[in-house]
Amino acid sequence: MIDAVVFDIGNVLIEWQPERHFDRHYGEDRRRDLFGSVDLHAMNDRVDGGENFHAVLKDTEAQYPEFAVEIRDWHDNWIQLASPVIPHSVHLLRALRRKGVPVFSLTNFGIETFDYAVTFYSFLSEFDRDYVSGRMGVIKPAPRIYEMLEQDCGVAPERLLFTDDRADNIQAAAARGWQTHQFEGPQGWAERLIAEGLLTPQEATP
Repeated sequence: MIDAVVFDIGNVLIEWQPERHFDRHYGEDRRRDLFGSVDLHAMNDRVDGGENFHAVLKDTEAQYPEFAVEIRDWHDNWIQLASPVIPHSVHLLRALRRKGVPVFSLTNFGIETFDYAVTFYSFLSEFDRDYVSGRMGVIKPAPRIYEMLEQDCGVAPERLLFTDDRADNIQAAAARGWQTHQFEGPQGWAERLIAEGLLTPQEATP
């Protein structure tokens, strides 16, 4: 039996494809130079781990002045990197809540960026419990973040069903006994929720 469903956010409920933004605004060649020279994903991990968003971006900008414009863009237009919404996934989140199924978030997200995202995406405030890495001081796939969720919510690991787009995050959860689903699109996730008896086909259809 499943007692709670746990959603990742990036690439599950909202798309997270920073490269696409920079391709569109600066061209593929400049984006390749940027991402090849600056480890922007490691920079983002610092934010997701709890460091101040603005301070991390300013620090990175100082280290790579030749890319100052693009790094500033990551800060100033961040919401464009975290878009668009995946509507079917949002429907599934809300359908589960209507059925009375507890729904949690477990997301690598900065403190400031999560609070900012909630002002654009109201569904991010609809979880029964939020587990945001920046607030917790640890990011997936570190085992500790899964342990902290278990300790806080009191649900047995085998009664948690977790979806995430990254294989390493899924594997870390499975190693603790969680039931898991690697997200490759909302239709497959809907089918898993139906198979678990959490939603009917009608309820899972937008």
